[in-house]
Amino acid sequence: MNNREFWFDTAGKPINAHGGGMLEYGGRFYWYGEHKTEGWAGRLAFHGVHCYESANLTDWRDCGIVLPVSDDPASPIVRGCRIERPKVIYCRTTGKFVMYFHSTDENHTIAKRGLAAADSPEGPFVFLGAARVNAGFAPLNMSAEEAAFPAGTIPPEPQLPNGENDEVKRYPIFRRDLAAGQMARDMNLFVDEDGTAYHIYSSEHNSTIHIAELTPDCLGWSGRYVRVLPCGWNEGMALFRRGDACHLLMSGCTSWEPNAARSASAPGVFGPWTPGGNPCRGPGAETTFGCQSSAVFRAGERWIAMFDRWNPASFDRSTYVWLEIRFLSDGGYRIDWTDEIQFG
Repeated sequence: MNNREFWFDTAGKPINAHGGGMLEYGGRFYWYGEHKTEGWAGRLAFHGVHCYESANLTDWRDCGIVLPVSDDPASPIVRGCRIERPKVIYCRTTGKFVMYFHSTDENHTIAKRGLAAADSPEGPFVFLGAARVNAGFAPLNMSAEEAAFPAGTIPPEPQLPNGENDEVKRYPIFRRDLAAGQMARDMNLFVDEDGTAYHIYSSEHNSTIHIAELTPDCLGWSGRYVRVLPCGWNEGMALFRRGDACHLLMSGCTSWEPNAARSASAPGVFGPWTPGGNPCRGPGAETTFGCQSSAVFRAGERWIAMFDRWNPASFDRSTYVWLEIRFLSDGGYRIDWTDEIQFG
């Protein structure tokens, strides 16, 4: 698979699964992602979540749209909304396949977690609703005094500045959202070795990552969560574990423009998390090779980082880059550019 070219399914059509993630189940790999269309409007959801299946990570069979958009104007997933960064895990407790995604409108004003479930990895997935996260619960790594700090007057969400800035630091956005639930934008899912599942998402107007433990049925949150790298302005997160260490791969918040990747490591899912800088190496590393991180998955003894090379002029022309993660003796990791990645 050439990281400089378009990738095609077994029918010869371009693979259309952007901002996606990988599920391994029953000796097969399932790649879920956003189905993009042409032009600037292609960033919106006009079809739904696409799925592809493979036994060897090279030959991908098209499973079709496994979560379609709705024609009901009252639905959170009505045609023309935004369904972003869909991720699917297998719930050991229920035997269901559970999908989380960023559910919002065209103008990015809703910031909820979309939820769907299916009896098979190929769907169909049934949409179960959209919600804010952990309503009424304070973070575990915040004192009672901090959690009780008055929200004060915070400008309406559309008036808050985006991107890395100091103004948002003035406002306890987590406190504002404590009763109704926390914002959830870019997101991912992670299942730890003990079977506990976690939801990782950009919150607090995109300024701060939250990591939230899920209930045993994976359909909701337990109320246990932490704030990670406060006001660090990270998105495109992927959480993975190797041995006794947990790792994050992230990008900065520069919309569709590429930026330098970021990393962090911790002794456990709830931290404490220590930033590790840009893990990418090689020509173009300063902009993550023109890409943005989406997910990390394990293939045997290898960890593979999935990236999107976005094309805002026509989103259906966006492409994919997969690169192998190499772990370092100091506990960190690096990602080197390679023109091709091979499996088998």
